[in-house]
Amino acid sequence: MHRLISRALAFFRRKADLEVERAQHQTLLEDDTGLKTGQGVVTKFCSDYDLVDESIYFSTDVTGNVPLKVGQKVTAVVEEDKTSHGLKAIKVDAFSDNCHGDGPPDSCKRVSFGCITSLMGGADYISHTIYFSLDVVCKDFEPYQGDRVEVEFAVQPDTKSRKALSVKPLRHKHVHEVCISSVHGRHGVVDDTIFFTLDSLKLPAGYVPQPNDIVDVVIVESVQSCYIWRAVSMTPVHIL
Repeated sequence: MHRLISRALAFFRRKADLEVERAQHQTLLEDDTGLKTGQGVVTKFCSDYDLVDESIYFSTDVTGNVPLKVGQKVTAVVEEDKTSHGLKAIKVDAFSDNCHGDGPPDSCKRVSFGCITSLMGGADYISHTIYFSLDVVCKDFEPYQGDRVEVEFAVQPDTKSRKALSVKPLRHKHVHEVCISSVHGRHGVVDDTIFFTLDSLKLPAGYVPQPNDIVDVVIVESVQSCYIWRAVSMTPVHIL
């Protein structure tokens, strides 16, 4: 009887600990709302829509009837489409660089959308064009190759070089009570749609992800082979 009571108490203590850890992880990368405005490049023209940076679609009626071409830099006002959950631009303008050396420092700040193309220790690159160091990355976000990000950078008027001031995920979400589909070595998949790697995943102390575990995850938009979301944080809800 004493052993059964001890096991029951241990179970409820563990459950309480998991609830505390789950609540703590809910604060990670709290969801932001509203429109995003930034720079991008027109990458594709299709029959009924066009693309900026391969991920943001727009129709010609939001360009003000200004003809655009592939490779052209643009400024886009972006929101999430409530139906497809993709990103769509509600306004697209040809980019005009009004940064002048005699203006105030803030006039040379820009916001751009991009994809992390390489990780080189303390020197990482966004879309092969902007270098950044980890000290400008937002709290609780560990960049991984393929992540789509929003980066604020400063343009040096004399050299036109660009220095990243802040880097954060382009999109992130909390997803609750989903099942781990598979684990292969240090990589795995959640809900058949979300990629994760133990090389860049925040976990409660002592927890190792296993297939069929029910978990809460924080995910960021990322280009990973067959997946477009990557888990950056995982907290167990129910362990089989």
